[in-house]
Amino acid sequence: MIPSLSAPAGAAARSRRPGALVTALVVVLGLALGGCHAFRHKADENVSPEALYQRGSKAMKDGNFDLAVKLFETLTAKFPFSDSARQSRIDLMYVYYRKHEKESAVDAADTFIRENPTHPRIDYAYYIKGLVYFEREPNFLERGLNVDLSARPPQDLRKSFEAFSRVVTQYPQSAYAADAHQRMVYLRNRLAEYEVHVAEYYMRRGAYIAAIDRARYLIENYDGAPSMRRALEITASAYDKLALPELAADSRKVLAANFPDDPNAAAPTRRQWWKFW
Repeated sequence: MIPSLSAPAGAAARSRRPGALVTALVVVLGLALGGCHAFRHKADENVSPEALYQRGSKAMKDGNFDLAVKLFETLTAKFPFSDSARQSRIDLMYVYYRKHEKESAVDAADTFIRENPTHPRIDYAYYIKGLVYFEREPNFLERGLNVDLSARPPQDLRKSFEAFSRVVTQYPQSAYAADAHQRMVYLRNRLAEYEVHVAEYYMRRGAYIAAIDRARYLIENYDGAPSMRRALEITASAYDKLALPELAADSRKVLAANFPDDPNAAAPTRRQWWKFW
């Protein structure tokens, strides 16, 4: 007779005990964790807006931008009318900017401007908008390949220029006005370079009237930019191509008056457009 392979009743009972103990431990542990979670949730509910802001500010200073966003967003949602919430909205602009979340940063700035038109820090909101739209410097690959950034469409350059212009013209005493000015000079020159690039493209295609229009737009809107010289040269050359010698001669007179024969000479001394003092 083949021996039975089933275990004795007592052994079977003993074999079930470890499984029962594991199940019980899992249940107890789950209850404990649930209690801890509930405790933490309750503690978070009772935290003050000032304490939330301090935690968010510390996370921001430590470079933990993900945590800072969570804390600031929680603060603005739970205590929307507190002074800490107003300050956190300002800090959120910066954190989104550092996280390269362009849309969120602009939206935060626009919301702050719309809801706090007389706030003493509104200049900062415009400044952050300008930074968000400000074109980055060429990366190492672009520098190595000598990529011409003037050929790149302006995209957000005009938005950046407009935001910085708000800081400069409406808040000239702002701590950010000087830096905004310097960035406006760079943006003006970049926008002028792009207009020259487009005008030269039209010249190569034989679209001389279009080339004149772009060159004149540069001259009228970006006074003082280094590209003005090239714009005047393009205008004179385009009039030559169109067999309009008188207009070509007028363009060369303006060119000679503003730019002496020395190629390194600057334009005549005059009050620069970006100086507000």
